[in-house]
Amino acid sequence: MFDFSIEGQCDQSGARVGYFTTPHGTVATPCFMPVGTLATVKTLSPSQLAEAHPQVVLANTYHLHLQPGDDIIEAAGGLHKFMGWSGPMLTDSGGFQVFSLGGIRTIDEEGVTFKSPRDGAKIRFTPEVVMGIQNRLGADIVMCFDECPPYPAPHEAVSAAVERTSRWAERCLRAHQRSDQALFPIVQGGGYEDLRTHSVQALLELDAPGYAIGGVSVGEPTHQMHRVFRHTAPLLPKHKPRYAMGIGTYRELLEGVAQGIDMFDCVIPTRLARHGTALVGGERWNLKNSYYRRDFTPLDPKCSCYTCQQFTRAYLCHLVRTKESLGMTLLALHNVTELVRFVAQLRGAIQEGHFWDSYQRLSRLAS
Repeated sequence: MFDFSIEGQCDQSGARVGYFTTPHGTVATPCFMPVGTLATVKTLSPSQLAEAHPQVVLANTYHLHLQPGDDIIEAAGGLHKFMGWSGPMLTDSGGFQVFSLGGIRTIDEEGVTFKSPRDGAKIRFTPEVVMGIQNRLGADIVMCFDECPPYPAPHEAVSAAVERTSRWAERCLRAHQRSDQALFPIVQGGGYEDLRTHSVQALLELDAPGYAIGGVSVGEPTHQMHRVFRHTAPLLPKHKPRYAMGIGTYRELLEGVAQGIDMFDCVIPTRLARHGTALVGGERWNLKNSYYRRDFTPLDPKCSCYTCQQFTRAYLCHLVRTKESLGMTLLALHNVTELVRFVAQLRGAIQEGHFWDSYQRLSRLAS
């Protein structure tokens, strides 16, 4: 059910093209996956999102458990039916919230206790609880519960997180109940290569259908993130998909693809859109800038998205400066389209045999 095949590779790098079969469709990799934390990619309807041609959409276990509740989503027929999305979906386990909500949670060997930001009530997440929630949500790809240590953290603390993540992954595997969901363990280890190696070796024993690289894009320098990619990706099985979590800038997408990583996700395209920023040709453009007030050209003349085909930079500038919600929607549509297309172009370059030339050219431009 979850076959993964490699159909093309770059001779000068680790970049490869693959096809990952899921119950809701086959995913061509490498691919960029937009984030719909609360079962919606912010400001976009499912039909608008479909126009950007994403192959996989993400949602978040922690946030959906809080609101509306995984029992309600299960009663609705699962996440796909609940949000009106028919393509492949992935749910994060809540492990990132162990990092991002450090001020309102405590960790012990059994799991994590959060203090609800809504009413102060205790929320208990264990590997078994997390798998039960994700089984009810019904995404095609589900993630093991992990401990994502902050950056910077001493070797001893990161080592403890790696060991706990491995033990939790084993418990997730035992608790996982659905054969129509691919369960991915998450490699941790911060910037320590020995811990990354140790984490991979422990998780390979689970023989999972795919593996994720976590604990990146958490505040570390860019060069360290690239080093983690270069060290970790080759250690993972060649015949299974590799997923770098939380990656969504041009440069990091390019570097990840070059190292043989297949899947990426990030909130960047919609978050930037809500702040009036567009992703265009490897750059970030602030549409609040008065420079655009009299610019009556398309946002990106080379882009086929609805935003670029129908509206000018001047109009987008007007919407952003007046804080009209339509401006957020139009920029989100373009930004998601842009990153989906950017990675699709890298995929095409691998297939056509000129990825290395593209990599060398784009590594000077992408940001």
